Amino acid sequence: MAFKILMVDDEPDAEILFRQNFRREIRKDLYEFLFAQSAPEALELLEMGGAPDLLVLLSDINMPGMSGVELLEQVKIRWPDIPVMMITAYGDPDTAEKVMQKGAKDLVPKPVDFSFLKTKLEQMSGEVAN
Repeated sequence: MAFKILMVDDEPDAEILFRQNFRREIRKDLYEFLFAQSAPEALELLEMGGAPDLLVLLSDINMPGMSGVELLEQVKIRWPDIPVMMITAYGDPDTAEKVMQKGAKDLVPKPVDFSFLKTKLEQMSGEVAN
């Protein structure tokens, strides 16, 4: 059974990029990706039953309307057990400290190092499997 990952990014190319970089893992049924282009859309997916079997929520920080930080706050209030990893082009220490204090599991800088991200996801899926 594949681990579900919810990717939230307002850039339409993000879905294509993630599908390309995880094509082997998706084919092997290791991961199943859900995609949302806004924080409200992500919350709607979670409310429709996507929360219980989610391995991780990956969210961009800078999005129009509700930011990734606001999404992080809502997820931690409503589904505190869902791990959230933030993705940002602005990976300065202040941003990292802010999101970690709000409950993020990790901060992934853009451009995304997919080897690094895959290692993190493997660790998380190993923790869940045990």
